Amino acid sequence: MNDQPRRRPAKPHRRPKKDPVRFLAFEALRAVDERDAYANLVLPPLLKKARAKGDFDGRDAALATELVYGTLRRQGTYDAIVAACIDRPLREVDPPVLDVLNMGVHQLLGTRIPTHAAVSASVELARVVLGEGRAKFVNAVLRKVSAHDLDGWVEKVAPPYEEDAEDHLAVVHSHPRWVVSALWDALGGGRAGIEDLLEADNERPEVTLVARPGRSTTEELVKALGDENALPGRWSPYAVRMAEGGEPGALTAVQEGRAGVQDEGSQLVAAALAAVPVEGRDTRWLDGCAGPGGKAALLAALAAERGATLLAAEKQPHRARLVERALAGNPGPYQVITADGTRPPWLPGTFDRILMDVPCSGLGALRRRPEARWRRRAEDLEAFSPLQRALLREALKAVRVGGVVGYATCSPHLAETRVVVEDVLKGRGGEPVEAEWVDARPLMPGVPALGDGPDIQLWPHLHGTDAMYLALLRRTG
Repeated sequence: MNDQPRRRPAKPHRRPKKDPVRFLAFEALRAVDERDAYANLVLPPLLKKARAKGDFDGRDAALATELVYGTLRRQGTYDAIVAACIDRPLREVDPPVLDVLNMGVHQLLGTRIPTHAAVSASVELARVVLGEGRAKFVNAVLRKVSAHDLDGWVEKVAPPYEEDAEDHLAVVHSHPRWVVSALWDALGGGRAGIEDLLEADNERPEVTLVARPGRSTTEELVKALGDENALPGRWSPYAVRMAEGGEPGALTAVQEGRAGVQDEGSQLVAAALAAVPVEGRDTRWLDGCAGPGGKAALLAALAAERGATLLAAEKQPHRARLVERALAGNPGPYQVITADGTRPPWLPGTFDRILMDVPCSGLGALRRRPEARWRRRAEDLEAFSPLQRALLREALKAVRVGGVVGYATCSPHLAETRVVVEDVLKGRGGEPVEAEWVDARPLMPGVPALGDGPDIQLWPHLHGTDAMYLALLRRTG
């Protein structure tokens, strides 16, 4: 008789089950990290491919989108929470592992997904993409995270406001400290304003359409969307907001280029430049940094209504092709060229109106590109600074006496906005330019909280737009 104890049969090896929604979200996060891609460019083709394979329905796409953007927006807060739950420096955690962890933390603390489902789904994803050993690590960390809600964790990991206001805001609202400091300087005021701004950066922006004048109307867009999914623009006469989101590319007017997707702040900038009174000739307009073409398309439509011609110039050939696509079908005369605005092919004094929407840090569009806040560094502004000044200086040479230049950025950082304009007007770093400020505020009728002028800074929390800046300058000599 065999007295040896009977061994239990080994459990059969279970292959991890691939969750298509979370796997796709992980793919998008890895592309953002590894290739410096932008989520708003990576995610749509991944979703389209998944739908074509029959893996996704509308709810799946919405969840994948929330997982990607929510994880990126709250990355700073989640990093601090994960760091409090592990026994090593956060930098020693491999980036793919951190992506799975942060996506799990977002499900636990930033969504209504039940705790057990958030943990088990994240661990299963880890088994698929990381392996069994790392999946155990993910499981252990997320179980620690699940011990508190978001408010409880923030109280634990954020320094008190009274001790370090900027670091407190950085952790609570998930922005790098230097960005908090820069936005606070640009905004001015006390705690309430900066907290409102930082929180607005973490909200999902509305999809806003532009009806290009002479080619489409807001009434057409409202009818195509249906009354239940269409809201009027807050400020722009050309804007229609999509209340429930959806696919703007499915609209006929968008497919035909008669309308497009464009933030209301960008619409206001283009419309303000077109509305500045100009005496005498008003037939030659220039968009000197035209890519990817949204403002150029609106300017071209406005120019066509007045019998004016738009020249759209873009330095990068691939972006120039995007401008051509945006302007295709415009009824008025226009031309798209590949050209460097700092070494222009046109003669001085050629144009009556010029828009120079210069390359910048993009800190005004963090709602749409949340990963930009983690990608940018304070020293990046030093690289933009000479280019921004050179582009504005050349634009003021290219406009005729009496003509107007609009200097615009999608950044509220003072070093990219008013400081650039003042330096160019005073001749710092170059020849003095004979030009005067034009008060831009009356050219945005009905828009509140535009400040003391003469330039304009729009804000997400005050205007529901990207943080666009506009200075209007008239050449005087």
